[in-house]
Amino acid sequence: MTNRSSAARYARALLDVSRKEGDPVEAERDLSAFVSLAAGHPQLGRALVNHSIPAPRKTALVSELLARLATTPIVRKLLVMLAERDRMVLLPGLLDDYRRRLMDFQNIVQAEMTSAVPLPADTVQAIERAIAERTGRTVSMTAGVDESLLGGVVTRIGSVVYDGSVRRQLEKMKDALTSAT
Repeated sequence: MTNRSSAARYARALLDVSRKEGDPVEAERDLSAFVSLAAGHPQLGRALVNHSIPAPRKTALVSELLARLATTPIVRKLLVMLAERDRMVLLPGLLDDYRRRLMDFQNIVQAEMTSAVPLPADTVQAIERAIAERTGRTVSMTAGVDESLLGGVVTRIGSVVYDGSVRRQLEKMKDALTSAT
């Protein structure tokens, strides 16, 4: 089994357990804090994923860290279990997958909008409302600027991209003209 699929299984299990026995948002916060701690201290991060360090030492290290952190019992148990099984390498992928599942559980869709120039706040909000109406979900929108679009808007909702940019329209015209000759 790949690390990605293993991380997905742990993420699914964490969401299931946290829904039944705790707060899924709090679990995300605690897991995120631990991943940030490991990423913010490179030696710690390397020690947690180094296969030459025995799992019992990693377990002791994780237990010591968790004793100093205010972590929910569900996340604490998961982190200790990952250390015991020498699977701490899964943490970043597990966190990403858990966040995706949590947003799905909360009926939130992530949308990214990119335009050639900064758009007024009311225009961004109107697009956000339109996406919410079409998807039936709450929208978490991020807006960015990419001058190479020349004009128009590119919107990504999950894995679907709606490209209404001038650059894309020009590419389509070019393709049509070159295929016609």
